[in-house]
Amino acid sequence: MTKSASESGTYVESGEFKRDTNYITTRITADGRDGYPVEAGRYRLVAARACPWANRTLIVRRLLGLENALSLGLCGPTHDRSSWTFDLDPGGVDPVLGIAKLRDAYLARFPDYPRGITVPAIVDIATGQVVTNDYAQITLDFSTEWTALHRPGAPLLYPEPLREEIDEVSLAIFRDVNNGVYRCGFAGAQDAYDKAYDRLFSRLDQLGERLEGQRYLVGDTITEADVRLFTTLVRFDPVYHGHFKCNRSKLSEMPVLWAYARDLYQTPGFGDTIDFGQIKTHYYVVHTDINPTRIVPKGPDLSGWLTPHGRESLGGRPFGDGTPPPPPVPSEQVPTPVLP
Repeated sequence: MTKSASESGTYVESGEFKRDTNYITTRITADGRDGYPVEAGRYRLVAARACPWANRTLIVRRLLGLENALSLGLCGPTHDRSSWTFDLDPGGVDPVLGIAKLRDAYLARFPDYPRGITVPAIVDIATGQVVTNDYAQITLDFSTEWTALHRPGAPLLYPEPLREEIDEVSLAIFRDVNNGVYRCGFAGAQDAYDKAYDRLFSRLDQLGERLEGQRYLVGDTITEADVRLFTTLVRFDPVYHGHFKCNRSKLSEMPVLWAYARDLYQTPGFGDTIDFGQIKTHYYVVHTDINPTRIVPKGPDLSGWLTPHGRESLGGRPFGDGTPPPPPVPSEQVPTPVLP
């Protein structure tokens, strides 16, 4: 979800980092009330494995079994000054949309689009126009509006009786953790950084206390809240601890959160969407005002992600009355899930 329409490498702000949260709020719904009905094969999800906000859509799409209904285009881990780009595809062109830059899909619908070109985005294949980039709503709609296309055994990630609690927990996670690491990394003043740092680790401590006696954040199954926390935790030691100066503790030094994150990583649909190489390349290469040399560090050792976590002792049913998703389709497999 990087501000890729701005000058490449300019991310640190003069004081406190403030995220632009104005997105394209068009929704794809079962009744098509915004003009875009849920329809198998009509849309293409454009994401990047490097981006935590896009990573959410990859996980939820996998868990719900939407692969056959919603095709996937993957941008590379870096982008140019104007747009995320399809560097991973032959000729640098998305084979379905026929474009080299995601920006083309935005401009096809909004010729004077004034904001950053962000992932994730869902594109209407026939028109080549972006439908939405509202990442927070996309995954909720996958759970509530795309139900007719869910796989048999799809879990309930946003169960109605728990939605108020999921929303409350998710808001705190967004404010202090998901966005909190960026408020540390992009702070342009010491006091802004200090404030963000304290809020981040205070919230992580609270989440650790919450998870000490329960396997998942809300209820006894995986929900949307777990997806939202996981995508930040999995990037914490490779990127945020050093690159964003979130260095009070590594994730691997916070026992409860480390075990919780490993539990999710080893759950089908989570770790099999993670490409640590792309994650590190994105942050260390793109943020040149933080890392002007663009040197990507070799560490840390990531093999610990596959070690036993012991969270089964807390009970819980990862998929509730549902079942695990099948393995990723071959074209979407991560080449190296864990680096040595």
